[in-house]
Amino acid sequence: MTSSPTQQRVVLVTGGSRGLGEGIVQSYLDSGDLVATCARTSTDRVESWSSAPETADRFLFVPADLASVEDAERLVGAVVEKWGRVDVLINNAGVARDGVLPLFSDDDIDTVVDLNIKGMLYVTRLVSRRMLTRRQGSIVNISSIVGRSGYRGLAAYSASKAALDGLTRALSRELGSRGITVNGIAPGYLKTDMSHGLDEAQLGQIVRRTPAGRLGEPADIARACQFLTDPANSYLTGQIIVIDGGLTS
Repeated sequence: MTSSPTQQRVVLVTGGSRGLGEGIVQSYLDSGDLVATCARTSTDRVESWSSAPETADRFLFVPADLASVEDAERLVGAVVEKWGRVDVLINNAGVARDGVLPLFSDDDIDTVVDLNIKGMLYVTRLVSRRMLTRRQGSIVNISSIVGRSGYRGLAAYSASKAALDGLTRALSRELGSRGITVNGIAPGYLKTDMSHGLDEAQLGQIVRRTPAGRLGEPADIARACQFLTDPANSYLTGQIIVIDGGLTS
């Protein structure tokens, strides 16, 4: 159902140019909302949203590297300048680096920590300040099942996603009395670029171990984002929902 103009939310989805983020952006655009996103570079999908008559006036793209606090400030400032507020924040931007930790380089550690933890904290700090003044808002942090169970070769990434789960729980306590909900989603294996490091045999093994019998789709996660950010869910906060087809059940 398309929102009426008076119901339009201002939604900021970080890392929305491709993969899971692209699916989340599309979901909120389909709902009639005003949607902003960022990435270091544009994509064909971003250009399509920016030019299509049905979305051009409801979409904003800001090139940004969220590991930079200056870029985070520029992103949030651009959204507020255009639409005056942020009602929903989806912290989706993230990066993975494969490799066992003893062989990890300093640069790889910095890349994962700077975006997945520091960048997310920068944006959330900026957005939550504005939500506090309005005493309302919804924040959803996209983590991962590897932050809960770990995975060989993804120690740094697993640590960063576990940190995101910790933020979800702590921030829900800090902001709950001000009408702001904070929840998390821990996806399993999805059909996105993030699974590019797995070969067909590995993906097949994951599918066989998954009760749902398939990999996840971005739409599976986008539906949960819509549910968690529905204004009617004002009592649902501090939770991390695992969406993995039953893989870790």
